[in-house]
Amino acid sequence: MRVVIGEDLFLLREGLVRLLKAYEFDVVAAVGTAPELLDALVEHRPDVGIVDVRLPPTNTDDGLRVAIAARAQIPGLPILVLSQYVEQLYARELLADQAGAVGYLLKDRVFDDDTFTGAIRAVAAGGTVLDPEVVKKLLGKRTKTARLSPRELQVMALMAEGRSNAAIAQRLVITEKAISKHAAGIFAKLGLAPSDDDNRRVLAVLAYLDG
Repeated sequence: MRVVIGEDLFLLREGLVRLLKAYEFDVVAAVGTAPELLDALVEHRPDVGIVDVRLPPTNTDDGLRVAIAARAQIPGLPILVLSQYVEQLYARELLADQAGAVGYLLKDRVFDDDTFTGAIRAVAAGGTVLDPEVVKKLLGKRTKTARLSPRELQVMALMAEGRSNAAIAQRLVITEKAISKHAAGIFAKLGLAPSDDDNRRVLAVLAYLDG
């Protein structure tokens, strides 16, 4: 699997390169600035790009803007954001892309190799992978969720992590039939058509909440 890394901290960038090579990923480029990252993503068209949010030259949201720009040129280009920060505006724009194949992990919450490499493979395969804290920040303080019950909010947050109804039922220790009922209620209250496609429904919820 071919990977491009965009990370400005030298030690972390080199650490990622070594980790991924140890798991037999092919790191085709590892760069430290936003312009270099855009060039690398467009030139190499990797199976997944691992992108930090804050990259030079401005060290604000350059990484996310590059990810969006690259996907504009290469629709569906898989992008896994790996950052200390949740940049809400561009994160919602990236996650609302109906092409899927996106993820957002927080650096200080990646606890083991298997989880990290599993997230990379899931995004490369077209899935959506979101850290629960990212979900909380993206879905929190949104007045449109006020109409949802506490249980529906729990279910929606787990949906946004890319979990199936069966996985949510196991997590909440209730039946899958109950999850289906909660999901139907969520989509009805948010004015969204029900869907069995986990990735599509996650993106639809995020896009709606951003609107």
